[in-house]
Amino acid sequence: MNDLIETVDEQAEDMQHGRYLTFSLEKEEYGIAINFVNEIIGMQKINDIPEVSSFVKGIINLRGNIIPIIDMRLKLKKQPAEYDDRTCIVIVDINGISAGLIVDKVAEVINIDDDQISPPPDFRTGFQNRYINGIGKLKDSVILLIDCERLFKEDELEEIMAEKQQAQIAETSEAQ
Repeated sequence: MNDLIETVDEQAEDMQHGRYLTFSLEKEEYGIAINFVNEIIGMQKINDIPEVSSFVKGIINLRGNIIPIIDMRLKLKKQPAEYDDRTCIVIVDINGISAGLIVDKVAEVINIDDDQISPPPDFRTGFQNRYINGIGKLKDSVILLIDCERLFKEDELEEIMAEKQQAQIAETSEAQ
């Protein structure tokens, strides 16, 4: 039975290989490997949390789950922008931690073959972005591929987990 489950998991992983959810921030296009994406939701009320990093906008309650919300513009050191009707929250699962990523707009799910992906320029060219693990080349455009597993530093993960636990405790207290 375990062999069957492993085979199904491997097949699902093979089907997702090379598939990316694309989104934009300012005028740049980004992609996240589809296997990290759980769902896409519209903007909603975000509850503030005190004493967190500036890119952590707060938390939402999504069907009973407390989800920390990250503004990707701020995370990637871009200018903040007003949210509009195209702004979305991409719910991702990174190493067992769910988080919402605020993006300007979601485009589509695309296939990018391995031979269409170049490594990012190295640090000697002045390109120092630890969040990008590749550059997808499609016709006349490029898509910066986010390395989800490196999106958060260890201390940021701890901060997000502590924030989530505090919110769950507060929610439990309110329910009683």
